[in-house]
Amino acid sequence: MTIAFVGLGNMGAPMAANLVRAGHDVTGFDLSPEALGQAEGNGVRITRSAADAVTGAETVITMLPSGRHVLDCYGQVLAAAAPGTLFADCSTVDVADARAAHDAAVSAGHRALDAPVSGGVAGATAATLTFMVGARGADFAAVSPLLSAMGRKVVHCGDPGAGQAAKICNNMILGASMIAVSEAFVLGERLGLSHQALFDVVSTASGQCWALTTNCPVPGPVPASPANRDYRPGFTSALMAKDLGLAADAARSSGVAAELGLRAAELYAAFADGPGAGRDFSAIVNAIRERS
Repeated sequence: MTIAFVGLGNMGAPMAANLVRAGHDVTGFDLSPEALGQAEGNGVRITRSAADAVTGAETVITMLPSGRHVLDCYGQVLAAAAPGTLFADCSTVDVADARAAHDAAVSAGHRALDAPVSGGVAGATAATLTFMVGARGADFAAVSPLLSAMGRKVVHCGDPGAGQAAKICNNMILGASMIAVSEAFVLGERLGLSHQALFDVVSTASGQCWALTTNCPVPGPVPASPANRDYRPGFTSALMAKDLGLAADAARSSGVAAELGLRAAELYAAFADGPGAGRDFSAIVNAIRERS
């Protein structure tokens, strides 16, 4: 299939590379010259604009920082795409922005869906992402083979916008879980427990969770976790703060008493505005330790 990929950053670049490895013809665009160079080295054909990238593409995949960026991009490329092109947005954005992007694409004579991801840079590189898809049935069937080339699990969550709803709910759980795990490790330190002893208990007990067993916030117990690389990010605190902000806005507008989710959003917003901006979201353990 001929695919245009707009947004070749930390997530988009390995995703596009996996599409190339699967045998697809991928044309890409990004505002960063460095990102373009990396993508070209992975077999992506580079263009000078997003509009050039989508010309002649059967499917357009976007991976951009925010809903504003997605809507701006669609404003530039919808007229350049052939009628009936399938637009799949893999960014994490507000549900309202996802639906607005879908409506803009459909009004321009195209098909559209939202397919945000979970799994971070490691998952994008290894093609083990989970895709949460909001799409009409026929569009979901059409995009599934492409998403399967970039991920391990593809879930049809409902109509357009439902993928984004699932993503922000998932990350609200993840953010609150990481804070709870980090607080437990700091408490364990104060009570004389080694990191390994606490991990050995909790990883096989009722407190077991992904934030502990895959992205453990302290060095040692999980060798592949960012804590062993000075918290070099797989998923930055700034991105977690963004996603929790979307979840908090959705909770408030829906009248949900999400007290832990709202507090997690506050804690990550403060951390991302300070020393945590460029670090993995598990580095919040250091902020908890410093305040204790």
